[in-house]
Amino acid sequence: MKKILSEYQAGIGDINYGGHMGNDKALQVFHDARIIFLIKLGYTELNMGDGVAVIIVEANVKYKREVFLHDILETEVGVSKINGLKWTISYDTKRKNDGEIVFTGSTIMICYDYKHKKITKIPKDFLAIISDISC
Repeated sequence: MKKILSEYQAGIGDINYGGHMGNDKALQVFHDARIIFLIKLGYTELNMGDGVAVIIVEANVKYKREVFLHDILETEVGVSKINGLKWTISYDTKRKNDGEIVFTGSTIMICYDYKHKKITKIPKDFLAIISDISC
């Protein structure tokens, strides 16, 4: 699987009362990485071609290590599965200074036509790209 790398620095708004990154922030890191991933492929979440956008129908996170204020995280993003109308993006996030994996996960995506308020097929051009880079 071809992966695209993005960076994220943990800020004060990411830190919870336990002194480490809140569990909900992993999805924010994934979201940021997904935006970079799509931009590098020539797309955005609101413009996947053919007048459609993408939405998440399922998210999964596995927590491995704590993340602290100002840690710089590197997230590798890639397409791990394509199944009909759905496609899965996988994420591996590590702390840059020590290389420790801090969390991993995935999001299952579908394409959505906001104008007609319905799920739609993955646009052919985008499908060709993710088919070439998926494992």
